[in-house]
Amino acid sequence: MSAPPRFFLVAAEPSGDALGAGLIDKLRERVPDAEFCGVGGRRMAARGVVSPFDIRELSVLGLLEGLAAYPRVVKRAEETAACADAAAPDIAVLIDSWGFTLRVAQRLKKRRPELPVVKYAGPQVWATRPGRAKTLAACVDEVLVLQPFEPPYFERAGLAATFVGHPALEQTFDGDGAAFRARYKIPAAAKVALVLFGSRGSEVRRLAEPFADAMARLKARHGDDLVLVAPLAESVATDVRARAADDARLHEAILIDEPERDDAFAAADVALSCSGTVVTELAMAGVPTVAAYKLGLVTWAIAKVIYTAPHISLVNMAAGERIVPECVQFDATGERLAAAVDAFLDNPELARSTRAKLAAAIAKMKGDGASPSAKAADAVMRVLAAARPPAA
Repeated sequence: MSAPPRFFLVAAEPSGDALGAGLIDKLRERVPDAEFCGVGGRRMAARGVVSPFDIRELSVLGLLEGLAAYPRVVKRAEETAACADAAAPDIAVLIDSWGFTLRVAQRLKKRRPELPVVKYAGPQVWATRPGRAKTLAACVDEVLVLQPFEPPYFERAGLAATFVGHPALEQTFDGDGAAFRARYKIPAAAKVALVLFGSRGSEVRRLAEPFADAMARLKARHGDDLVLVAPLAESVATDVRARAADDARLHEAILIDEPERDDAFAAADVALSCSGTVVTELAMAGVPTVAAYKLGLVTWAIAKVIYTAPHISLVNMAAGERIVPECVQFDATGERLAAAVDAFLDNPELARSTRAKLAAAIAKMKGDGASPSAKAADAVMRVLAAARPPAA
C-alpha cells in the first residue's frame, strides 16, 4: 500500500494564502490522509502548513520596491526550494505571486527535476508581457488559470493550461448588516461607505493620502448622514491604525478587522477600494465600488507601455464595460475618488443598475458554477496521478 501523498504548497501573499487554504480543503476531501507542507500565511497555517518565514516580507509591488527586495526574494526562494527538497513531496503547487514563485519553480527544476510542479493562478500574459508564458513553460508542468479566456495564451507556449475559475467566486457573503449597524450605533437613515486600503504595505503607502482626502471630502459633504468603515487586511492593519492615529481625516472612520468584514459588506451602500481580489468580492456582495490604484512613477511609465488590457478590474473585464469606476495613478486623487463615490450616493438608480450589472458579471465569471477550488484540486490530483502511478 502506497504512502499518502505529500503536497508542497507555496503562497507569498494574502490572496495566494486564501487560494492555498481553499485548495487544501478540497484536496483533503479527496485524500483525507494527505500531508501538507510549504510556505503560506495565516489561513494555510490553520490547515497545518507551518511556514519557515513570514510571507508579509514578500508582499512587494513596483519596479523600485522589487529591486530593493530582490536579494530578500532570492534568499527566500532558495530557502523555499531547500524546504521542498527536505520535505520530499510528491507534487508542488506554486500559488500566484509571479516573481517569487517563478524563482522557486526554477530552483525546484534544478534540485528535483522529476517533481511535478503546478502553477496555480498564472501571470496575466493577456494584459502584459506575453513572453512569461514561455518562461513558465520551462519550469512547470501545468498552469491553472482563473479566467476562461486564458488557456490559449499558455498553450501556444507549449504549457498545459486548465481553467478552474476564481476561488473568490465560491465565497458566500452571509454577513449581518443590521447587527453591524446596531453594534456601532449607525442610524438607520445613514449610509455606509467602506474604505479598503489594500493588503500590501506599498498599496497603503500610495493610497493612504488620496483615500484620506476623499474620506474628508465625503464627510464634509454628508456629515452624520454618511458613516465611513475601513475593513483592514491583517497584513496592513497595524500600519493603517498607526496612520489613523496621526491623521485627523481618518479619526471618524470605524476601523474593523477581518472577522467583521462580511457584516460590513452587508451593511454597505458603496465602497472605495484598492483594486484587487476584494473588488470582485465586493461585486459578489452587491456593493457598488470605486476602484483605485497607484504605482511608483518608474513602474507606471513602464506599465503604460506594456499593459494592454482595457480595465484593471476583473469584474469590468468580464462585463466588457466599466461598471466599476477606475481611478488609476494620476486620476487617483481625493477629489476624483470622492466624486466617483458621490455618484453612487447621489443617484439611487445608478446604484441599483450597477448592482444588477455586478450580479450579471459575477454570473458570467462563475461559468458552470462548479467550485473553483474543487476544479483546482481535481487538476492537481490528475497531475499527481500521472507522475505517481498506483502501486501494483
